[in-house]
Amino acid sequence: MSTLPPKLKAVVEGNLCSGCGLCAAIADDGAIRMEMSDEGFLRPVAQGAVPAETDRLISQVCPGAGVQMDRHDGTFDPDWGPIVDLATGHACDPEVRYQGSSGGALSALLNYLLESGTVEGITQTVIDPNDPIGNTNQLSRTTEDVLRAAGSRYAPSAPLDRLEELLKTPERLAFVGKPCDAAALRAYARHEPRVAEKFPVVLSFMCGGIPSRKGALAILDRMDMDAATLTDFRYRGQGWPGKARAVTQTGEAREMTYAEAWGDHLSGRVQLRCKICPDATGMQADLVCADAWYGDARGYPLFDEADGRSLIIARTEQGKRLLAAARDRGFVATEPLGLEEVTRMQPFQARRRRLVLSRVLALALLGRAYPRYRGQRLSKAARRTGALAHLKSFAGMLRRTLPTLFTK
Repeated sequence: MSTLPPKLKAVVEGNLCSGCGLCAAIADDGAIRMEMSDEGFLRPVAQGAVPAETDRLISQVCPGAGVQMDRHDGTFDPDWGPIVDLATGHACDPEVRYQGSSGGALSALLNYLLESGTVEGITQTVIDPNDPIGNTNQLSRTTEDVLRAAGSRYAPSAPLDRLEELLKTPERLAFVGKPCDAAALRAYARHEPRVAEKFPVVLSFMCGGIPSRKGALAILDRMDMDAATLTDFRYRGQGWPGKARAVTQTGEAREMTYAEAWGDHLSGRVQLRCKICPDATGMQADLVCADAWYGDARGYPLFDEADGRSLIIARTEQGKRLLAAARDRGFVATEPLGLEEVTRMQPFQARRRRLVLSRVLALALLGRAYPRYRGQRLSKAARRTGALAHLKSFAGMLRRTLPTLFTK
């Protein structure tokens, strides 16, 4: 059995891999393949020799090794990154709004890209027909394809593992992926000019972290259902926020609220890389969508079922033009939003970004590997929270990490 090259091996052994799959695309002749680990995450596995120069390139673009932001349009907010335009909204098509997890704005924008001829296809994550709790990649060419991919998929995905195949196609494509996927794609574009030509539009969504496959299995266990009997499994969607819903081969269906599915079974199984993510809000995409949660009297998001509402941030001038065109053509309806409202809608995202430095410092103190973050302005974000919060965050990372030092 071949072994991973040194730099990539350090990322994987440091538990810093995000599972994006870019390393598998860069390596020649299938020398690296993404496989499900015992912990329930997608990880690179060596199938052959990887030259040292390829290992160096992978380390320069891998989001587990580091994330760099060297340019941006508009204002850069320490919590929310580049902002050129800001709105709430939803898909104008009622079916798209219903099927989407947060108002369907992202799916509506994708439909506009296809119907306007801006792109000929969209690469995105979709339910794996052979594994309903898992994900696979889809090249969407029709609005029906986009609708089939609507709804959040809280499971490991590797949307970049077949990037080289996509670069060889004649079509202009849009890319939709997690924030770390978008950052990896932008990083690779600095080394490979074909990337920017192939993907004139990059879209993303705010991410709460990638849960282990074991999270979905825990949901099924609570439902008293067997993964082998499923024909369909939705983590969310079909309403807002929508329920987790499993359907068996006999047509039996069981549901679980979003608050229970995410809060009790998925969020506690998020991989380490996500806990120290400097960009879970898609800062390197042209445009990003998220849940525009309503809050209770304390400001905590409510998860009561309601008509879907999306938070939409255009991060580049191109993203702003896309949003305006989609609105003018009747694909999305939007309302202006003040920056101060974003933290009320997404308090967890603001808190996590403000605490990244304290968590990374804990890893460094223990001699553990950690990603290098450049151009992220994390120190300014850190100053937006108090010393006690940093101390608790630092201690929490020490507590989680210390036991692993004695199991290697």
